[in-house]
Amino acid sequence: MAATKLLGLDVGTTSVKAGVLAPDGSVLASFSESYPTRRDGARVEQDPDDWMRLIGRALQAFEGHELAALGLCSQVNTHVFVGADGRALMPAIQWQDARARDEAAELDARVTEAQKIAWWGAPMPIDASHAIARMAWVARHRPEVWDKTRYVMLPKDYCLFQLTGVASTDPLSNIGLVGPDMAYVPGVFDLVPGSRDKMAPLVPVDRIVGEVSQGRFSGLPVASGTMDAWAGLVGAGGVSEGRTVYLSGTSEIIGISSQSVHPTPGAIVFPPCSGVRLHAGPTNNGGDALLWFSQVTGVALDALSALVAAHPPGPQTPLFLPQLEGERAPLWDADLRGAFLNVSRRTELGDFARAVQEGVAFAARHILETLQASSGVRSDWIAGGGGGFRSDSWSQIRADVMGVPVRRLVSDQPGVLGAAMVAGLAVGLYADLAAASALVAYGDKFTPRDAETARYDALFDVYKDAVSHQHQITQRLWGIQDG
Repeated sequence: MAATKLLGLDVGTTSVKAGVLAPDGSVLASFSESYPTRRDGARVEQDPDDWMRLIGRALQAFEGHELAALGLCSQVNTHVFVGADGRALMPAIQWQDARARDEAAELDARVTEAQKIAWWGAPMPIDASHAIARMAWVARHRPEVWDKTRYVMLPKDYCLFQLTGVASTDPLSNIGLVGPDMAYVPGVFDLVPGSRDKMAPLVPVDRIVGEVSQGRFSGLPVASGTMDAWAGLVGAGGVSEGRTVYLSGTSEIIGISSQSVHPTPGAIVFPPCSGVRLHAGPTNNGGDALLWFSQVTGVALDALSALVAAHPPGPQTPLFLPQLEGERAPLWDADLRGAFLNVSRRTELGDFARAVQEGVAFAARHILETLQASSGVRSDWIAGGGGGFRSDSWSQIRADVMGVPVRRLVSDQPGVLGAAMVAGLAVGLYADLAAASALVAYGDKFTPRDAETARYDALFDVYKDAVSHQHQITQRLWGIQDG
């Protein structure tokens, strides 16, 4: 009897997560282990060997299972410069890294809005996390690395290369390099001479690119896979037309499935894939903002929800701007920084904690409004998944801020589920993604409370006004501090 179990791997921002799934979606075995991130000013780096070390541990943990295929997804806008021998030439530049902001501004100024719409279907800016800005930075500041670089790879593709020996990437993951026709955009590469030659061949998300080359699972088919956001949105039910999905992890990601496109600044519109077209946007600071708050206050992460519950909203609650390390969607501004506003003598530690959770939800709503304009869709409920939705109180805050019910995904690893779904599609276990989406199940429902929603509606207007002025304030502060 042919194997029908699927292995999903998610190389996320802070950890490798993996699961063995039965065809009905039940999790037969799971793995999760974190790895370090190094921060030094604008630089945020990871060691690609850490990813492979933990993937090896996951495969070792699953040796007792007979598998049909492996699906892989990963963080994106994280870039590895790889030599001809297949090894990383320098630490991976992680998606939160802002070192290339000057190069990004220079390149963005050379591209008109009309060109962006023609290239990508939406006027998306070139920011510090864009691959072409990273390549410009390495070519300028690390020419010895640039000269030796054979491939510029995403984490998923680097890991796939190590597992199979095949150099490839997929169209969806290469945001800003691939157009609506699922092909590389020549004009983007013209911005940095030699950059096109350093890209791996494009392989569709749901195709097998190779086989595991060694170990217990030698010969196991490996799907091309894609970015964690797309896989997670699919794994949370984003296949259904008109569905809105909210993923909460290190960052917050909103996605809406819609074949209609209304070009809107700030939105990412993925090319159609397996019958699905997603409009999406990631923040820079979601659960990571709560982690920061935990670290600076000494309050354990698992104690924050109780602390928030003990401090109901009121005039003593500050307004938190969560842009601790810049912002991605919908603002795409690497220079934004966070702030607490309206702090008084009555403000206690729990009020600050509540403000952090509310501010993260406001940033997600900011994306939601942008995507509603881009997609022409306003869903009457939102599917919620990821580690940030484990907290009932934070899930309720999100429902109140969004103003529509939120239904929580039963699985708290939508990326793993989505990666496994793609692997199953690639080896023919499912006819299409719609069939694979039968694996998705929802549990608790959080219904917005009218009084809280009205309060958050008013606060959200203040939030948007504050964020719009924060860039100028930050620049003035930097000028004083640098001087």
